[in-house]
Amino acid sequence: MNYVADRLSAVKPSASMAVSMAAKALRAQGVDVIDLGLGEPDFPTPAHVTGAAFKAAAAGETLYTASAGTPALRAAIADKFKRENGLTYSADEITVANGAKQIIFNALLATLNPGDEAILPTPYFVSYPEMVKLLGGIPVTPACPAETGFRLTPAVLQAAITPRTKWLFLNMPGNPSGAVYSTAELQVLGAVLAQHPQVLILSDEIYEHILFDGRNFVSFGAACPELRDRSLIVNGVAKAYAMTGWRVGYAAGPAALLKAMNTVQSQSVTSVAAPMQAAALAALTGPQDCIATFRTAFERRRDLVVAAVVTIPGLTLAPPEGAFYAYIGCAALIGKRTPKGETLTDDTAVTQYLLTEGRVAAVPGTAYGLSPFFRISTATSDAVLAEAMARIKAAVTALEAA
Repeated sequence: MNYVADRLSAVKPSASMAVSMAAKALRAQGVDVIDLGLGEPDFPTPAHVTGAAFKAAAAGETLYTASAGTPALRAAIADKFKRENGLTYSADEITVANGAKQIIFNALLATLNPGDEAILPTPYFVSYPEMVKLLGGIPVTPACPAETGFRLTPAVLQAAITPRTKWLFLNMPGNPSGAVYSTAELQVLGAVLAQHPQVLILSDEIYEHILFDGRNFVSFGAACPELRDRSLIVNGVAKAYAMTGWRVGYAAGPAALLKAMNTVQSQSVTSVAAPMQAAALAALTGPQDCIATFRTAFERRRDLVVAAVVTIPGLTLAPPEGAFYAYIGCAALIGKRTPKGETLTDDTAVTQYLLTEGRVAAVPGTAYGLSPFFRISTATSDAVLAEAMARIKAAVTALEAA
């Protein structure tokens, strides 16, 4: 019996999760593997955040909440947008879900009709195209190569828009590239979008606090206020506060869109668990010193990886501007032979070689729509990263020319 719906036929599992599972399987066999597949801060959640969840549960905050989130959390989110991004939203323009990923899923489920197109500049977060396809849409994936800093340009955007375009996704700082947009770069994209009133904009700003080299973050909503009535600003507490497993994301946007998204949520997961919302409230309203501490560590780790890549012939890496990934170019490795005589035909083969011979788990660029690259997470300790880069160097050095 076939239990699987037809709509799943074109959808792939998460590539980063698959890589992590492969690493775990090797570890279970006794192989010493360094897993740089998943993007997850290695810091503990701040104690005051954890304590808030315990306190809420002990006080009986264990019942259903409003689908859009508790009034207190939504008010805190509104304050955050005003304080940090210069954006003003009312309570009915804010919603809370089980991670930023579910926010995006809810938005697509609420808006996409079969055949609608979503523009996903490549390299993109691995789940974007799969969610679009799962919900009946068509991913449109214009390339944004390293030569453009992995950023979308107005000309490329204009060429990608059709009468069927429903969404443009922006992700800044970008996963996997770390690319950051300036106000001016967002405004020229906004000028193109102003000519196409049917296009909604989803700005995924989950890494906003992880910026390097003194950069300041600019929200799409702040850069292009004239597009407010069709912009969805997506964020969450996972990355900035080391809360990936707490699963609390949030968004702000037009009330009509948020109402539709809340309907989806009310008929699926109902709401986010109340203690998790209490934790998110504590994160947004409590001490913020952890943000600077984490950012400093991530920048130091970025520098460590950039310096290491310079010493590895055949690999390239422009210093990422934000987030905690390195999207490493490996074009010069394609066609080389491994010590076992196998030819590396693409970046998937490169990452397989790094896993089996280098004992480092990385995600191939094909998962992000732009090859030949591979992504490693730099959200782990300096010592682990140093060892991982030494292993990658040894594996690459062992390759032979075709």
